[in-house]
Amino acid sequence: MSDTFRTGEIHGVIIKSLSRFNDSRGWLTELFRIDEWPAEFHPAMAYLSSTIPGVTRGPHEHVDQADLFCFLGPATFKLRMWDNRADSETFGNVHTILVGQENPAVVLVPKGVVHAYQNVGEVDGIVVNCPNRLYMGDGKKEPIDEIRHEDDSETRFVMSD
Repeated sequence: MSDTFRTGEIHGVIIKSLSRFNDSRGWLTELFRIDEWPAEFHPAMAYLSSTIPGVTRGPHEHVDQADLFCFLGPATFKLRMWDNRADSETFGNVHTILVGQENPAVVLVPKGVVHAYQNVGEVDGIVVNCPNRLYMGDGKKEPIDEIRHEDDSETRFVMSD
């Protein structure tokens, strides 16, 4: 981890454990309820991605978008977030958590918080994202709201410990 960051929670990041409700048919978990999240973070869309073992997505950040990631399994992910917001009370903090199979969770990542996740499991992992902005805006006519630090070989946002 880069020496420019210190370990700690990040203001505005919300981590909510998910509960599974089991019955004879299988199980169910609630990913999003409008009465549990501030209106500014209500989803505008949803998508699902699969990540193979050992692969990292990110690090990147958004200028105006917040991500609401749902980590359910069957893999385990190392999620790392860096507070890159100069006006934040936790600016310079880095927070790492394992989520997925053993720790199903929904994680809200506010705009300006750099984030990446890596499948540290042994099987493909599924992640659902419910961002509060449309990808490329209405009709996909706007620039992508993303600063891709993973494209910078000198980035200070690294996943290795």
